[in-house]
Amino acid sequence: MSTMSTAPHSVHPRDALFDAGELLPADLPVCDHYAGVEVRMRKSLEMQAELGPVFDITLDGEDGAPVGGELEHAQLIAEMIDSGANRFDRVGARVQTVDHPAFEAMVDAIVARAGARVAYIMVPKPRGLADVERAVAAIDDAIARHGLQRAIPVHALVETHGALREVQALAAHPRIESLSFGLMDFVSDHRGAIPQSGMSVKGQFEHPLVMRAKLEISAACHGWGKVPSHCVVTEFKHLSALEAAATQACRQLGYTRMWSIHPDQIRTIVDAFSPTTAEVDQAAEILMAAQAAGWGPIRHRHHGQDTLHDRASFRYFWHVLERAHRTGPLPAEIERRFFARA
Repeated sequence: MSTMSTAPHSVHPRDALFDAGELLPADLPVCDHYAGVEVRMRKSLEMQAELGPVFDITLDGEDGAPVGGELEHAQLIAEMIDSGANRFDRVGARVQTVDHPAFEAMVDAIVARAGARVAYIMVPKPRGLADVERAVAAIDDAIARHGLQRAIPVHALVETHGALREVQALAAHPRIESLSFGLMDFVSDHRGAIPQSGMSVKGQFEHPLVMRAKLEISAACHGWGKVPSHCVVTEFKHLSALEAAATQACRQLGYTRMWSIHPDQIRTIVDAFSPTTAEVDQAAEILMAAQAAGWGPIRHRHHGQDTLHDRASFRYFWHVLERAHRTGPLPAEIERRFFARA
């Protein structure tokens, strides 16, 4: 009786390069677009249908909800998520803070109508781990109450001193999928000690306290296999500055996702977070050679120089290809070889 084994050259990078049970971040789009006014929410859904799932949409029930009308706004959000306009099931919802009187009712409305399709629920302004645990408990209670069979991913905003103090615990929480940095509230929470320039497109990359927060969030997320999401750039018509900020967030601070607050920002953010053509070509060449060699060490010639590569660098180049796949179409051969899995 013979047994069949998988040929080394056919083993996929995900199977060859990562240990079972290893903490790996969710495969999220690199742009998270926020919209809270009904006309803008509907326009965002139209844009996503046109451009494809290269960006998420977060329908905003915190800043977008009229005072006193939070529950009605949550019901509208749930209706949109559960509609045919949501083509890719990549639409999430931001609710009010856990201590807001409408918090539990908003969560219940979204789970009841759209629990099977909502991509995630974003929890704003947690003061620490206890608030995140309270939010998760409310979400899971609603899931059980409405008989859902999925654990809805939870995202949270780090924008208070307490959340930053406990950022490692937040990132370690098994129900957290992504942490975002809330720049505006974080600066405001310093009661004038950080100048207004700390909220600007340039100043947020210069003030030490802001940069410390960004780096701690990014490091915690990577340490626990979660997605770090960079804060907004409010100068939404200054696209060259946005491009510089997105590039720095991605290339220097380790963020793999970024907020958009205006439709014109989406494409710029996606482009900035995309690997270059040269990076994609190099990654594909090395991974195909490594796959052919059964994932053993290889020698690769690049720009006239011979370089040695092993599993550590194979992992890096695989992440380059995954990021490229999240931000747009890849060459057909690469798409077929690495991403057309049954």
